[in-house]
Amino acid sequence: MNRFDFTQVDVFTDTPLRGNPVAVVHAAVGLSDAQMQDFARWTNLSETTFLLPPTSAEADYRLRIFTPGGELPFAGHPTLGSCHAWLERGGVPRTPGRVVQQCAHGLVTIRLDGARTAFAAPPMTRGPVDAALLEKVRAALGLPADKVHAAQWLDNGPKWLGLLLDSAATVLAVEPDHAALKSLAKVGLIARHAAHAPCAVEVRAFADPVGIPEDPVTGSLNASFAQWLIAEGHLPRRYVAAQGTRLERDGRVHVDSDGDTVWVGGASVSCIRGELSL
Repeated sequence: MNRFDFTQVDVFTDTPLRGNPVAVVHAAVGLSDAQMQDFARWTNLSETTFLLPPTSAEADYRLRIFTPGGELPFAGHPTLGSCHAWLERGGVPRTPGRVVQQCAHGLVTIRLDGARTAFAAPPMTRGPVDAALLEKVRAALGLPADKVHAAQWLDNGPKWLGLLLDSAATVLAVEPDHAALKSLAKVGLIARHAAHAPCAVEVRAFADPVGIPEDPVTGSLNASFAQWLIAEGHLPRRYVAAQGTRLERDGRVHVDSDGDTVWVGGASVSCIRGELSL
């Protein structure tokens, strides 16, 4: 039986228990794919990550990301939480102020900005949504057609069906049929709050295909939403998104479009530090 340092980090919050947790296993060399998957299933968090030595000369570390149901090439809140845990355990980036993470999706740059970290949104592809599928998704969400202003497939590693709704109130009122959604798609909702609200938009993420009915705060989805909606003029180049409200969380995602790069960031706080025996 081997022992590994372990950290559980709450991401997109500076207040413990109000964001989205990720389990981080440090120096995970020696763990098999099956052991990683078994541990991720056991934690039953939306993601569990494993820090490994990089195989790229440009990277500071390599990260593998598992949900209870399988491995992901990239995910946002595990990226920020794992970087936080790595730095907290003494990790020193090759370039001051920048951490480069290697994952299955490629190299991801993470900007260190005071108490926050922010990742550079990876390349994203998007495309139209089949009308028949959209109708089924709307039915599973209980959404009338006039509440949905736009729909796109969004893929930056995780693939989401993104829906732009008419208002934040509509986003918060959705009561999904999770059993119906599970066979359809991972679905993300976004809409603007009224002017002068503390956050510009409200986001929700329904992720039944990976075993989590609703994800508290979702970095990859917020990155894709930003790339899509800033480019089309629906959102400003800098804003703060709220997510997790219906789950009694206070996730805050800070988006900053700087030239051709969209930075997605927030605060992180370690809640559990210990040792894993496996």
